[in-house]
Amino acid sequence: MTKDIINKSQEKMDKTISVLKKDLASMKAGKANPSMLDRIVVEYYGSETPINQVANVSAPEPRVLLIQPWDKNSIKNIEKAILQSDLGLNPSNDGSVIRLIIPELTEETRKQIVKKVKKTGEDAKIAIRSIRREANDKIKNLKKENQIPEDEATAAEDSVQKTTDKYIKKIDEIVVIKEKEIMAV
Repeated sequence: MTKDIINKSQEKMDKTISVLKKDLASMKAGKANPSMLDRIVVEYYGSETPINQVANVSAPEPRVLLIQPWDKNSIKNIEKAILQSDLGLNPSNDGSVIRLIIPELTEETRKQIVKKVKKTGEDAKIAIRSIRREANDKIKNLKKENQIPEDEATAAEDSVQKTTDKYIKKIDEIVVIKEKEIMAV
């Protein structure tokens, strides 16, 4: 029983880490990265569609994103979606492809992005701690209902804490790497 609780909490923590990585990948760091556009949805024949499902997004140069729509009629909608996003980029098109020039980041902008990165990391830590609390509550309930002995409950809680510590450390490492990437000129 306790193994199930521990395994489920570990799966949830893995998902939290992958969400964190995805969120951080979509933050601009002064160089072109196709995943920056992952959160952008385009009005495409009456439905909201992720940009990577209506076009090929690539980074042919360090500070240029190239968007090649599969349907040339969707260029205007893609441009509109990019302009409405929080990326602050101005698309330019030549009728068949859209180019996004990623501007060089100022020191102030870098610091603001690092603050966002830290906040995103903190949110992930909060989610991990919430998963730990949930697992510990389940273990305590099992103990209270005499379904598991005291020593098994203690061992399970220790295991959950060790797992939590491991994931918190992983989050810190991911955040530090992203900070270095952003602050590198």
